[in-house]
Amino acid sequence: MPAQRIDELLVGSPDAVRVPLIGHALCAGFPSPADDFMEGALELPRWLVPNPPATFLWRIAGSSMEAAGIYDRDLACVDRSLKAGHGNVVVAAIDGQMSCKRLVIDGNMARLAFCNPELPAFAVEEMVEGVIWGVVRFSIRWHIARGRLS
Repeated sequence: MPAQRIDELLVGSPDAVRVPLIGHALCAGFPSPADDFMEGALELPRWLVPNPPATFLWRIAGSSMEAAGIYDRDLACVDRSLKAGHGNVVVAAIDGQMSCKRLVIDGNMARLAFCNPELPAFAVEEMVEGVIWGVVRFSIRWHIARGRLS
C-alpha cells in the first residue's frame, strides 16, 4: 500500500467519508442501520473505508478479544459487504446479542472463538440463532483521553 499524504488523513479532506457509530441499543436485537441505532459518526479517509454504505463503527465491550489486539472501549470498523472467512474477526448476532469473535472453519464445521485462551470456542450450530453480521476491517484505540464524537 502506498504511503498516504498527511492531507489525506485530515478531517474535512475531500476524500473523507462519515462512518456511522452504532450505539449500545443494538445489543437488544438484530442490528439495523436505522437512525434509531446511531450514536454519531466519525470521519475517516476513504482509503480506510472502501465501501462506505456497508461500513459501520461498533464500540467493543469486554476483554475477550484482547489477543487479537481489540480492547474494551475500542471501535471496530465493520464492513458488511465482506464475505467472512477462516481467521477473520467478525461481528455476529448470537441469539439476538451482538458479539465480536474470531471465525474458525475446520472442514465443514464453523466455530466462533474468543481471542482469550481461557474462554472456549463454540460451534455455530450450538446457538439457537447465529448470523455473521460483518467482518472487522480494523479497530481504533485511543491512547489519550477521547473527544466527543460528532
